[in-house]
Amino acid sequence: MAIEGPSRPPELHPPLREENYERDRERRGRETDGGEDREAAGELSRFCPEVNIGDTGYQIKSYYGYKRIIKDQPHRWVDGHLNDILAPVEAFHLQNMFQSIIKHDQRFDFDRVPTVVELCYHAGADVSDEVLHNHIPVPNSSKDDASVTFSGSLEEWSLVAQRTLDAWERLRIGVQKLLLVYPAKVCEHCLEVHVGPSGHKARLCGVFKFESWRGSHMWKKAEVDDLVPPKLVWHPRPHDPPVLVDSERSFYGHAPAVVELCMQAGARVPSKYFCMMKVHGLTTK
Repeated sequence: MAIEGPSRPPELHPPLREENYERDRERRGRETDGGEDREAAGELSRFCPEVNIGDTGYQIKSYYGYKRIIKDQPHRWVDGHLNDILAPVEAFHLQNMFQSIIKHDQRFDFDRVPTVVELCYHAGADVSDEVLHNHIPVPNSSKDDASVTFSGSLEEWSLVAQRTLDAWERLRIGVQKLLLVYPAKVCEHCLEVHVGPSGHKARLCGVFKFESWRGSHMWKKAEVDDLVPPKLVWHPRPHDPPVLVDSERSFYGHAPAVVELCMQAGARVPSKYFCMMKVHGLTTK
């Protein structure tokens, strides 16, 4: 039996159900693009969160090493997975957005669910008990990636990439609209996200040694990028060298990882990303 959210205006419900659908559709599309027979592969730096979309990594010295001890060193690349393209962001699940603030000793009494699902639930979407109370994060393993395969023509690859990119755009636009009505908070230091008018008091900030701030969260209004991180990657243009080098890094552009992956698979990129990607920019050679 599906859990019903708080009573909301009926006209809001159809786009909210579509929002969850677009989120699932986008995830399935990225799994297909990154499958065993993929043409556009992704690589992850071993000791830092940088991602490269392509068969070979770049030589840009943006590596800061394990525990941030070593900086400006070449990356050590390993195969990337779905969670490296779309970073999972979770929040505490509340039955009522305006219920009592979660205290530190209550942090294990509440389930953790994806923030987009939590936002849609409070806006009135029908979300099943299995998603809310038995949520299992997508594992980051080659075995899991190998279970999703796709073989087809270039036209079919382009169609999958275009549908995935369209779903990504609809997801971000939908989240932006919901944030205009339903409040969400993000911590300035640890990027913990909470869906509701006020944050929680679970002391999760500063639990790692490399974090400079230790104490209560410093909450501020959350934006779309806090709930759906774009995960920027370097964008190689046709006139750039096959392997991007550090000496020309100021000439290269960026793009969200999902956009770059879909573009390399044949999707048409919206013009709003052209400035970020430096499509018409120059190179030193």
